[in-house]
Amino acid sequence: MRSERHRLELLSPAKNLASGREAIIHGADAVYIGGPAFGARAAAGNSIADIGELAEFAHRYRARVLVALNTILHDHELEDARKLVWQLYEAGADALIVQDMGLLQLDLPSIALHASTQTDNRSVQKVRFLQDAGFSQIVLARELSLEQIGAIAAETSAVLEFFIHGALCVSYSGQCYISHAQTGRSANRGECAQLCRLPYSLSDGAGNVIAQDQHLLSLKDMNQSHNLRALIDAGISSFKIEGRLKDLSYVKNVTAHYRRLLDEQLTDLPGYRRASSGICEFFFTPQPEKSFNRGATDYFLTGRKIDIGSFLSPKFAGEPIGKITRLNPQWFEIDSAAEIHNGDGFSYFNTKNELVGLRINRAQGLRLFPNEMPPNLAVGMALYRNLDHEFEKQLEKKSAERRVRIDLQLADVPDGLALTLIDEDGVTATATQTHAKEAARDAERAEQGMRDALAKLGNTMFIANAITLDIAQAWFVPASALNTLRREAVEKLDAARAAAYVRPERWVPVSPPVAYPSDTLSYLGNVNNKAAREFYAAHGVKQIAPAFEQNREAGEVSLMITKHCLRYSFNLCPKQVKGTRPDPLQLVRGQDRYTLRFDCKRCEMHVVGRLKKKG
Repeated sequence: MRSERHRLELLSPAKNLASGREAIIHGADAVYIGGPAFGARAAAGNSIADIGELAEFAHRYRARVLVALNTILHDHELEDARKLVWQLYEAGADALIVQDMGLLQLDLPSIALHASTQTDNRSVQKVRFLQDAGFSQIVLARELSLEQIGAIAAETSAVLEFFIHGALCVSYSGQCYISHAQTGRSANRGECAQLCRLPYSLSDGAGNVIAQDQHLLSLKDMNQSHNLRALIDAGISSFKIEGRLKDLSYVKNVTAHYRRLLDEQLTDLPGYRRASSGICEFFFTPQPEKSFNRGATDYFLTGRKIDIGSFLSPKFAGEPIGKITRLNPQWFEIDSAAEIHNGDGFSYFNTKNELVGLRINRAQGLRLFPNEMPPNLAVGMALYRNLDHEFEKQLEKKSAERRVRIDLQLADVPDGLALTLIDEDGVTATATQTHAKEAARDAERAEQGMRDALAKLGNTMFIANAITLDIAQAWFVPASALNTLRREAVEKLDAARAAAYVRPERWVPVSPPVAYPSDTLSYLGNVNNKAAREFYAAHGVKQIAPAFEQNREAGEVSLMITKHCLRYSFNLCPKQVKGTRPDPLQLVRGQDRYTLRFDCKRCEMHVVGRLKKKG
């Protein structure tokens, strides 16, 4: 097994083919996308043909296409999943992102396997097991600290992947069952109902209401912009942006932002290189705060912090823009240093702490005329901009180019000229042209004309790095002839790059099979089919409970296991205050009640409930 940690990979989401192409143009070294079925975002499926087209485009830049096939499967779905994997492989996909270990028991092609974050990868033992089972890349849990990541990296040669931006699931991924319990829609089946984003009340054992109708399980979004070097030093080499359901402007903006940051790191890390080819030019300034977010947190990477929740609203409030200073029936004025544009969108929290949106028809400096004047605005209210119309207009247009650098060498051959192209990956191509050799009258001007003609690569994916004229003297060659020679050489280089691309190989599992870290699996193991049971049995697991989705858990169980702690959020943690603990805490929403249990040794909170009887 060969570690590729010296390669730093920016991994972007792709909702569809168009999104995937733009992610690559804006600097992604790899994209992850859902196939026609069995992806953990059921609403983000794509055809085999589109994935094949995306792979062909990505491979031109040595970028990879990873396909999310990361739901747990029913027995009757295994054969369809097997056929789908073969179709994806034949279409050119580079790797599968997998949750269900039953897939490893099937007759699969030699496609690389990545362990989804849904496999709950928090410990050295679990990551080592997955590596030995044949996973070459492993998505670590978002909740890990730098120290924990470093400890894992020291014990594995697999590529370690980590989320650096985007929405956070409050539960450990793969360990959330509240959606299935309440609605029958399983997060492990790609159908999460996002009950964590709803408002709840929090009460203690004495019936006191600690918080009323707040989004207590809703977290801010991940943003590791300031921690990339620390993550590299800890052992992360694949940096993942969340958002397979996000729009195109989000993908462009956030990908470009992290491309710039990673390139800055690479200038100071001579032992590392980027994982794909080409240099990006952006026609806008990336500003991730302008794309959908719920506020920013680095979560637990640098230690537990009290302000990780987005309790007031799970929506996009926007960037702080100023305060209202004056009101009129048709307009209001604000105190702000920002430039406001016609069509901008704003939001504010009203007196009930509800997030309210409004749209500006016309801006006269800091006097703003909304399309409809809200009745509850007040002087002193804070205003946020959640739609910068001018910024979005930039992203609607062509907003980046990506070019592969090439050296061009023009040389004499007996009956004419030969043009050799050598790209930054070492791939070469040569085109020749028969041409009479007539000495140019103005040698200096002729040589410059040759260089100018050869450098005209504007409609291709290439950009000239160096041009060498290895000729006996300056010849008279019409620009049209040089253009033809250049186009032929570029076509040959395109074909040579396609032929030279090599997909990553699937890692061979250790033989005989290594033992799983535990010999028992509860419903938390998400074992939902016969093939998965066979896999774990072959790895020494003796007791295997069925997945929660099989509806066998009759009593109360942990529906959500999370590092987020409401005791800590409300200053009720025993480490924060001494005295009697107000147990049991409960989350309440209408008729639904969930008991909160706290595992202080692991510093975790369990949201406990039972399967809701379906009428």
